[in-house]
Amino acid sequence: MKVEDLILVSVDDHAIEPPNAFARHMPERFKGREPHVVKRGDRDVWVFEEQATGYMGLNSVVGRPKEEYGMEPLGYDQMRRGTWSVADRVDDMNANGVLGSLCFPTFPGFAGQRFQNHPDRAVSLAAIQAYNDWHLHDWCNAAPGRFIPLMLVPWWDMQAAAAEVTRLAKQGVHALSLSDNPAIHGYPSIHSDYWDPLWQACSDNNVVICCHIGTGVKANHASDLSPIDAWITSMPISIANSAADWIWAPMWKKFPNLRMALSEGSIGWIPYLLERADFTHRHHNAWTNSNFGGQMPSDIFHKHFITCFIEDNFGLQNLKFMNEDMVTWESDYPHSDCTWPNSPESAWEGLQHLSKETIDKVTHLNAMREFSFDPFSIHGRENCTVGELRKKATHVKIEPALGLGGADHGRNDGKPVTSGDINAMFEKADAGTAL
Repeated sequence: MKVEDLILVSVDDHAIEPPNAFARHMPERFKGREPHVVKRGDRDVWVFEEQATGYMGLNSVVGRPKEEYGMEPLGYDQMRRGTWSVADRVDDMNANGVLGSLCFPTFPGFAGQRFQNHPDRAVSLAAIQAYNDWHLHDWCNAAPGRFIPLMLVPWWDMQAAAAEVTRLAKQGVHALSLSDNPAIHGYPSIHSDYWDPLWQACSDNNVVICCHIGTGVKANHASDLSPIDAWITSMPISIANSAADWIWAPMWKKFPNLRMALSEGSIGWIPYLLERADFTHRHHNAWTNSNFGGQMPSDIFHKHFITCFIEDNFGLQNLKFMNEDMVTWESDYPHSDCTWPNSPESAWEGLQHLSKETIDKVTHLNAMREFSFDPFSIHGRENCTVGELRKKATHVKIEPALGLGGADHGRNDGKPVTSGDINAMFEKADAGTAL
C-alpha cells in the first residue's frame, strides 16, 4: 500500500458560512432578522438581532505561510476561498486527497452556542433551522458524496430538538453538534434526564452526538506571560475532562445504541484515561455507588465513543489499547492545526506500520459506518483514493498566499508570543467593537 492508495474521510473540518447563508432559508415571518454580514472597514462582521456576535475569520489560516499564523483574517478577501465557497472547498479537498468531510459551523459556534441563550426563542429556532437547511442543501448537497452533514438543535426545548433530529435524519443527516458540557452555558447537566428526548431521537434515528473541543470545557491560559504554545499544546486534550464526565453519564444504560464523537482531541491519551477510569471504579464504586452493570468504564468508552486524530503516532502505535473500530481521522481544515495540502503524507507517517485492514478502518471505513456515509455508491471506490482525487486538482494553486492581512498578535521583537498577546489581539479585534 502507498500513500496514493489511501482513502481519507475527515470527521472534523469547519466551514466559514458565506454572507448569504441564512437569507434563503429564513422563514418569511423572520425575513430581515436573519444573521447577516456587514462591512466595517476591512472587517466583515456577522450581526444577529443588532448585535455583532463574533467575526468569522478566527483560525481560518489555511493556505497562509506558517510565519503569518496569528494574523487572524477579518474579512472574506483575507481567507482562502475554500473556507467559505463550497465549490472551492471541493477543489481543496481534491488537492489534499480528501474524499469526505464533516464540517462544523463557525459563526454559530461549533455547537450553535450563539443561538442558545437569545431571549427570542422563536427567531433563534428559525435561525438554527435556517442554518441546518443551508448546511444540508447548499453546502453538503452541492457536492453529493463529499460531505457528512451535521445539524444543530435548540437546547431550550427538547421536544423541538427531537423534532429537528427526526426532520433532518429523514433527509440523511446523522450527526449532531452539542456542547461537551451544556451546564457551562446555563443548561442542565448531561446527567439530568432533561436531555432524554434528544438522546431518544438520536438513538432512534442513528444520529451521532459530536462534541467538539471548545464548546464546553476549555483549556485555561496559565498566565498572560505563558507562551501561547503551552495553551495550544493543552487545548485538544482538554476534552479528556469531558470524556470522563460522559463515561459516567446515565444515557448509555437508557439508550444502549447511542454513540458520541470526541471531535478533535486526538487519541494518544485515551489508554491512560481508561486505565485510570477502571482503577477509579474498582477502588471507589463501593462508596460512590457507580454501577456499570457488571461492565467497566472502559467498556462504555469502547462501545459508545468515536475518537479521531490528525497526527498521533503514539496513539496509532497503541491501538491495541483502544477499539480500533471507533477510531477515525480528521483534517481540521481550515484551522491552524490542519496539514493541508499534505494531509495524506502527514497521516501516512503514522499509519504505514499498520495492516491495510486497520488503515482502511481508521482512514474511512469507521467514519463511513458510524456516520451513515456512503460515497462509494456515488463515486465508485476506485475513484476515491488520494491519487485519483489529486488528478482532479491539477488546476488548484497550493502555494502559500503571502500578506493577506488581518489582526496582528503584536509581538515583533523575537520574543515568544504569549497568552496575553493573543488575548489582547482578540480583544482588539472583537466584533462587538465594530458596530
